Amino acid sequence: MRAIGQDSLGGPEVLKLIEVDRPEPGPSEVLVRVHAAGVNPTDWWHRSTGGLAGRPIRLGWDVSGTVEAVGLGVTMYRPGDEVFGMPRLPQPAGAYADYLTSPARHLARKPRSLSHVEAAALPVAALTGLQSLVDTAALRPGQRVLVHAAAGGVGHLAVQIAKSLGAYVIGTASAAKHDFVRSMGADEVIDYTTADFASAARDIDVVIDTIGGEYGPRSLRTLRPSGMVVSLASPAEAPLAEVAAASGLRAGFTIVEPDHAGLKALAELADAGALRPHIAAVLPLADAAKAHELGESGRTTGKLVLSIVE
Repeated sequence: MRAIGQDSLGGPEVLKLIEVDRPEPGPSEVLVRVHAAGVNPTDWWHRSTGGLAGRPIRLGWDVSGTVEAVGLGVTMYRPGDEVFGMPRLPQPAGAYADYLTSPARHLARKPRSLSHVEAAALPVAALTGLQSLVDTAALRPGQRVLVHAAAGGVGHLAVQIAKSLGAYVIGTASAAKHDFVRSMGADEVIDYTTADFASAARDIDVVIDTIGGEYGPRSLRTLRPSGMVVSLASPAEAPLAEVAAASGLRAGFTIVEPDHAGLKALAELADAGALRPHIAAVLPLADAAKAHELGESGRTTGKLVLSIVE
């Protein structure tokens, strides 16, 4: 079968199309025929640094496809079922390929209302938003949420999820992307290139920080007492919790986890018309390097997806 591999760490140019043996599902696993694979910042971080493994791995975690075979003990799915999910993260999954194996409960049934390309754009980014807002911040209806980079992959989905939870949502984005962010449901949009968001946003209950660096400390200034900054950018942001606590605030760094219940919740939101990914570009598997170049440019709106079954 086809897959994307790399022999060394480096830029997008290290990615290449290779032939490998088709995997077989083990106990509690399923074999998925991949129709589409989402592309995420964690992909190019692993490509260039080796991630937790410290070495080249087979990239890709976002997947949408059909069940080809089931392993011993699997009763949730049968061959032919359409599924989507985020297998194994932070361990390698290898979604940039014709087939992958996944623990059955790292998947859920694909939203009926979405294509495979759209479904593949959801798991990593939307689970990040859902887990941050619900599990980490315990967002309640009527609270105020500030989403940084609200037109980005995580950002535009976090805006929609926060709105579905009854929040008042403020996003930061360049002026050219304000209409897009409003179309995702944002109540206000701040142009971070001309305004200081830390002065423009007030009485915020939850900040979703996808940028890191000085955005974390500045975001603390927007919070009301007991408010929380959820950092998604880098483990280096973890010490922000100590700074926040000294002012009676909260901050935390979170890493997305495989989540069967979360995937089901996302599918329900999608099928109810409350969640839809914006696809910036769809590229063939062989153009994985080009997808990484586009993603690392920082100029894409929404998500990039590799189409495997054409």
